[in-house]
Amino acid sequence: MDAGGSARVTDLAPQELRILVAVADEGGFSAAAARLGATQSAVSHAVRGVERKLGTVLFERGRFGARPTPAGERAAAHARRVLRMLAVMAAEVRGAQSGRIAGPLRVAAFRSAALHLLPPALERLAARHPDIEVRVGVVRELGAGAAGEVAAGRADLGIATLNGPPPAGLVGAVLLEEPYFLVHPAGHPDPRGLPLVDWAENCGSHTRDWWAAQDWLPAATVSAEDDGAVLAMVGSGFGMAVMPALSLTGAPPSVGITDLGPERPYRGVGYVTTPELAATGAVRALIRALRSLGKPAPGRA
Repeated sequence: MDAGGSARVTDLAPQELRILVAVADEGGFSAAAARLGATQSAVSHAVRGVERKLGTVLFERGRFGARPTPAGERAAAHARRVLRMLAVMAAEVRGAQSGRIAGPLRVAAFRSAALHLLPPALERLAARHPDIEVRVGVVRELGAGAAGEVAAGRADLGIATLNGPPPAGLVGAVLLEEPYFLVHPAGHPDPRGLPLVDWAENCGSHTRDWWAAQDWLPAATVSAEDDGAVLAMVGSGFGMAVMPALSLTGAPPSVGITDLGPERPYRGVGYVTTPELAATGAVRALIRALRSLGKPAPGRA
């Protein structure tokens, strides 16, 4: 025990962190061993050693494999972030010598942001920093969403819906406030009388109160997988929808877009990252590129 009465934890080696992450990602010791080119017994022994050092059980073992406990999920997230910073350290040191920003940059974004917000930002990023290698993962903006990918150490920066401060432990800012519109078959005489088409990611806390106050909005007749499917159904005359501006970029002529008036809802779209990654060259460069973009205009641009 130290002077403060807390238990000392023996430092974990990078290889122990890699094993911890592999087991969490693969869901079992055998699959983790195959990924790492090690034996199952070596992986199992290493995990037991990490559990002894941390003083807690990290995985539930069973016929299903190895499932992270809540402590295991937290440990794996920290391990991913530590390993990422080790990799970033090498890239930053090389960049200090060459004067260039280089290396991999992992981005998580919800679908419409990945389709319509990221491409122009990445084009600007590539023009200024061609040695940054960007990998974009599209995630559903449900539950933890893109911010959760950053918190778990699986992404360096997330493009997420933000209607308040970033989640605890992360930093970020709102890039734009996008309004919602009524979307319907073009030329329809009574679009509000049509069935409602919706998708699970649409009605977050930023629209829930507005949605509940609209007597003309019925319960959804169809729930689609994503906003692209909703737009296709509306364009084919199947129904109407309430959708944010990013989702309407490039909408076909068969889709009509009507302003919902001064009380229309908005959602904030912003970036989130970790405090340690916020100071790195690649993340800072992408944030600058994102901030240089104008506001998206709904429609067919």
